Amino acid sequence: MTLQDRRRIAAGLAEGRSYAEIARRLDRPTSTISREIGRNGGPAGYRPERAHQAAARRARRGAPARSPEAEPRDRKVVEVEEGAVELAVGMGLPRMVARVLIGLWLSEDGRLTAAELSRGLKVSPASISMAVGYLTQQGLIRRERDPQRRRDVYVVDNDAWYHSTVIGARQTLAAAELTKAAGQTLGLDTPVGRRLARGGAFLERISLDALASAERWRDLLP
Repeated sequence: MTLQDRRRIAAGLAEGRSYAEIARRLDRPTSTISREIGRNGGPAGYRPERAHQAAARRARRGAPARSPEAEPRDRKVVEVEEGAVELAVGMGLPRMVARVLIGLWLSEDGRLTAAELSRGLKVSPASISMAVGYLTQQGLIRRERDPQRRRDVYVVDNDAWYHSTVIGARQTLAAAELTKAAGQTLGLDTPVGRRLARGGAFLERISLDALASAERWRDLLP
């Protein structure tokens, strides 16, 4: 990507254009624009000259040598993966957690061991352990035991979003109950008490709606 391209990206951001609009102007994939902006300060901190210098430094360092037996990855898969990771990071996931989640989503069977994730992402087993722990807790993946190979397998399937939604909604419902109780304790005749009670009621309603919606659409087919 040229410096001129990066200046056009900055201009598009200043004009409030979406990543897709900027990508069309440059005749580039949206995932490329998302990755470029995400790794260089985000939409608020993107500076074309600084981004260009960072790209030059990365190019000088060079890419790690590919093992002879490694097959080249399909460009479209790489672009989808990188764009999805940047989107997940933008939504608040730590980068390593996002890489593990997207790696599982894009794997053939949605099933990988920690060792396979470590090799595929070229990161340490400790990094994988941290990421899968977080994802399992959030219901985005599940852990299965492979008795033949005597190791854990991490799985993402069609129920992943259902379980994640239910876990999140139940957490919100617990927060709603706590907030409503605090409002009652402080008194509904006080500004703080009323504020807490109203906030708790709102959280309660949206969490109950989310739980009902998750059940209603759980078996939705593509």
